[in-house]
Amino acid sequence: MRNSLIILLLVIQTICNAADPYPRNEAIDILHYQFKLELNDSTNRIAGQTSIDIHFKKAIMDFELDLTNINAKGEGMTVTDVLLNNEPLKFSHKNDRLKIFLPANSTADEDKRIVIVYSGIPQDGLIISTNKFGDRTFFGDNWPNRAHHWLPTIDHPYEKATCEFIVTAPEHYTIIGTGIKLEESSIGKKNKLTHWKTTVTLPTKVMVIGVARFAVKYEGIVDGVSLESWVYPQNRIQGFTDYSIAAGPLNFFNKMIAPYPYEKLANVQSTTRYGGMENAGNIFYYENSVGGKNIETLVAHEIAHQWFGDSASENDWYHVWLSEGFATYGDHLYIESVYGSKRLAEEMEKDRKKVLDFNMKVHSPVVLTSAPDLTKILNLNTYQRASWVLHMLRHDIGDEKFWQGLKEYYEKFQLDNALTDDFRAVMERVSGKDLKIFFEQWLFRAEMPDLGIKWSYDPKKKEVNMEVEQRQLSLFTIPLEIGITGDSGKHKIEKIQISTLKQHFRFASDKPVNLKLDPGTWLLFSFDLKDISK
Repeated sequence: MRNSLIILLLVIQTICNAADPYPRNEAIDILHYQFKLELNDSTNRIAGQTSIDIHFKKAIMDFELDLTNINAKGEGMTVTDVLLNNEPLKFSHKNDRLKIFLPANSTADEDKRIVIVYSGIPQDGLIISTNKFGDRTFFGDNWPNRAHHWLPTIDHPYEKATCEFIVTAPEHYTIIGTGIKLEESSIGKKNKLTHWKTTVTLPTKVMVIGVARFAVKYEGIVDGVSLESWVYPQNRIQGFTDYSIAAGPLNFFNKMIAPYPYEKLANVQSTTRYGGMENAGNIFYYENSVGGKNIETLVAHEIAHQWFGDSASENDWYHVWLSEGFATYGDHLYIESVYGSKRLAEEMEKDRKKVLDFNMKVHSPVVLTSAPDLTKILNLNTYQRASWVLHMLRHDIGDEKFWQGLKEYYEKFQLDNALTDDFRAVMERVSGKDLKIFFEQWLFRAEMPDLGIKWSYDPKKKEVNMEVEQRQLSLFTIPLEIGITGDSGKHKIEKIQISTLKQHFRFASDKPVNLKLDPGTWLLFSFDLKDISK
């Protein structure tokens, strides 16, 4: 017999000890970033001046920010000055960390504005390239921790701050940025200054600018939010048509979760790494999304992120499912609201097959305990498998409690950070159920239920006899629904609870002409089903 208790205890111990290795500084709190940037067309070199408002909780002698050094290709940033009240501070810049030394008279519980002057060619983070029409573009592409390639920051989602971008660029560009536009002015004969600012705290992963030739359409005001489309002028008509579908998901999440948290929602055609990037208030989509096939789920996914991932953010990279899993199930929920439950079941069935296939190749849990390369935490586990966890949780506690829990979770952690246990605590309070086993087995184990099921029909007793065996390493506690259609045409659903290695069940029934496991598509599992009647 497998000792599931020992396995469970080891898993819980691993969970408690796991935290991503970013060196957090609990002595400081970043309040605000002001990023002044100068861009040009002659080189990829940028000039920056970042002013950072910091609250010092404790008296410390120094602190560190993230900023890349120059690499072998000559790319990276060089810091020329660090200032406090226009007075220079000592600093060191190595190993992609900027260490700033404070005056000897620094005290606890005080605010300081530190100014950093720097320049260089971004290795990453700010993507300087040409779009498919041959036009030069600049797009911030910070996820997960790539802001520090062009901005001096604490480049981790645990540290949130307000921000503003003051960008000077050649006059033929239009510039979009985080927040609302405060200024757009000609500077001399050839340049333009554009100023964007937000008063909403954000993680650095979603603070960005986009600089390109844009056609802009103001779609209207949706629940007090300016809905906008920013596309390349060469595909202006198609782009405005394609991005206009954003009103639907925006309305849906406004109604079902909470009012939209940012000043605008701009859907932006871009030339970056990802298919879609949920930058707060200005979502960047891949350039071929315009004219692409059915981007409705992509748009819904990125809009769902505005609540989950941008506003309520993971406090630890290993818990990124709180962002990606929520957005993936969020787009499924939106599709269900438009096209019905049958369409949702079809989407979940597709995802289940993908997840099971992926698990055969990559055997890891949803919540990781180590990930040296953060880009590798984006996979089918943190998207589709995590979405399935939410789907099963919804079925476990019921629709009403599920939606109530989502709302209360968001209300508690909006503009803040959370871990998986924080979400579990909210759902336990709302549902009145102990969900420790549910969360442990679905999020912190690599394996998933694999059932071997044999059944037969006893015509004398008019019973279906069923034997269920769990074939994975550690035992799961799971519900399973069985749809039985008898030869009389009568259809019913039997519900069983599986928790041990082998279990036997009996159901009164006419002779089955069809027996289907999980007819409602509510369980993430693999199985073999054999009729041994003959």
